[in-house]
Amino acid sequence: MAEHDQFILGEFRRSLDDRYRVSIPLEIVELLISDGGECILAKEQPGSLSLWSAALWKEKLDSGVELVRSKMQAGRLDGRVEEVQRLGRLLSTRHRSVALSGRGRLLIPEGFREFLGVEPGSEVLIIGAAVCLEIWSPTAWVEHLAGTIPEFRRLLDELAG
Repeated sequence: MAEHDQFILGEFRRSLDDRYRVSIPLEIVELLISDGGECILAKEQPGSLSLWSAALWKEKLDSGVELVRSKMQAGRLDGRVEEVQRLGRLLSTRHRSVALSGRGRLLIPEGFREFLGVEPGSEVLIIGAAVCLEIWSPTAWVEHLAGTIPEFRRLLDELAG
């Protein structure tokens, strides 16, 4: 099965250790690890980070960046310099390559720790999000879930139909 064909599901409670490391369930680590053992950690929304297979992330990101680059070269984005700059800032700070230890331990880097909004020793939730894994502060997760769970049936019907 191709790595982007796999569906990542599950909800797990974990604690951050004193160095901002969290253990990712090994069955999920196997779905995320690419040839070099690297993953991509991305800022999603305050209180949430996502962890992606490096190969899948690169595939999706490269196609989008290349499209923007070609539009710039063709002069189609000349009047949108501020938007291009904003995209550049987000590309510079939104994601980072990370390695998982042999036991599936992830060190959350500086800049991502503040975005996640948790302290060492606190609890986080590891959530399977089909194409990636998400790491949530419990408070942000409950708020997000409260707003999205009522849409579950409609979303399933729409995507499956």
